[in-house]
Amino acid sequence: MLYSPVSLIMVESRFNPFEERLARDIRNELSAAILQVFAEMDITPALKIARHYLAIPHESVHEKYIYDRLSRYEQALAIILDEKLVSAWDQALVLWDLKLFFEVHEILEHAWLPATGAEKLVLQAMIRAAGMYIKLHDQRNETGARKMAAKAADTLEANRQAVPPGLPLDLLLAKLRNIDPSPPLLRSTPAFAKDSEAQE
Repeated sequence: MLYSPVSLIMVESRFNPFEERLARDIRNELSAAILQVFAEMDITPALKIARHYLAIPHESVHEKYIYDRLSRYEQALAIILDEKLVSAWDQALVLWDLKLFFEVHEILEHAWLPATGAEKLVLQAMIRAAGMYIKLHDQRNETGARKMAAKAADTLEANRQAVPPGLPLDLLLAKLRNIDPSPPLLRSTPAFAKDSEAQE
């Protein structure tokens, strides 16, 4: 069956920050804003970024991404406020369970910079674990995802004693080693798990 050029565009169009400048700028600026959102416990910094990009020429795929991100940011912020989560680790796990892996990278990278020793290694491993899902789902780069997952799993295994309590480490390791496209929930109550699954 032949497709018209318009049909092909509709079939192939997706939010692709790896090949399209506008998508990359939207992703980078929104994810950077999450740091300020959590610092101020206010969604306004992300809303300002969103309004800017919604006011300039864009496609429906960009708009869908922006609104989806804002919705999940609001969910994350509500949980963090309700549970009074202040550490970068705890906030990153909230983001992880909402499948906001680029934002996980953003939060943990700022914690990783001043960290030392085994703590620094664990943070780096979690950044790579999030990176595995970015490469697998967003970049569609299974080879890169496999390499990143292996580094993350090896480091986490070697530094078990430095992993904060409560993390289902064996589950995470199994997912990483099998390059499982379905990420594990790392901190969820049953109600939160149900909400998170709805994001897929």
